[in-house]
Amino acid sequence: MGISTHPSVVTMPQTGKPYPTILTFLCGRFPSISREVWERRILEGKVHGENAQPIALDTEYAPQGRIFYFREVSTEPQIPFTEQILFLDDHILVACKPHFLPVTPGGRYVDQCLLNRLRIRTGIRDLAPLHRIDRETAGLVLFSVSKKSRGLYGKLFLNGQVEKTYLAIATCQQHQQTASWNVENRIEQGEPWFRMKTVTGVVNARSTICLKEVRGERAYFELKPHTGKTHQLRIHMGGLGFGILNDRLYPELQPEHEDNFDTPLQLIARSLQFRDPLSGKLREIMSERQLLW
Repeated sequence: MGISTHPSVVTMPQTGKPYPTILTFLCGRFPSISREVWERRILEGKVHGENAQPIALDTEYAPQGRIFYFREVSTEPQIPFTEQILFLDDHILVACKPHFLPVTPGGRYVDQCLLNRLRIRTGIRDLAPLHRIDRETAGLVLFSVSKKSRGLYGKLFLNGQVEKTYLAIATCQQHQQTASWNVENRIEQGEPWFRMKTVTGVVNARSTICLKEVRGERAYFELKPHTGKTHQLRIHMGGLGFGILNDRLYPELQPEHEDNFDTPLQLIARSLQFRDPLSGKLREIMSERQLLW
């Protein structure tokens, strides 16, 4: 049994009365976990409220309140690839994540995530990711080392002051010429819940996509997301007719199967560039991971 040493958090959404019980809410939010398991976790004191105290089965639902729980998995897949630490000082750490490794605990993964691997490797217990990339995507992730400066670096992402560059290989028509596109649309959660979709409404997702080279029915792209919506680049590429190689979610959902480590998603978060809010220095950090080109 794998048990996280750090709590995960979920927020109770605003909903109409009568409010559900917290147990009912957790069962609905995490349908893959049985009611009996949640009952056991609550009775064993493994589910906490905002005050860091264990909740009871009759604790009242509190809209916008947070629930903290310790993730458990009976068996955890092992990811046979190693992360790299590319930069570390008293305030930030930049790591290059391999394909298939999640950034934080989720689903079947507790210890096998970038955050917990780095906590063990560095001994930095306060380490916290300032942004996310998909489990299937390889590349750079920026972490905060110190709680005192975390807000300053977090604002870089909040204010769009981090330039992120990705590389991708995708399918294309043989006659396709090099070109670039500015894609703007609205992305929201779709069905099933782990798959996003584009909808009409106020734009919340922007990307610049540049086709650099074509070889037969495949092409090499440089991607710059200007916002950070979940699966943004995968959706924007699919919307243009360029399916990223080995993408199981977009443009069409593929049947679920175990990871094939020989066919990683051909998408890499290649570089991060930002002006350090403490030193004023322009920092540019680049991954050396390569795509199958």
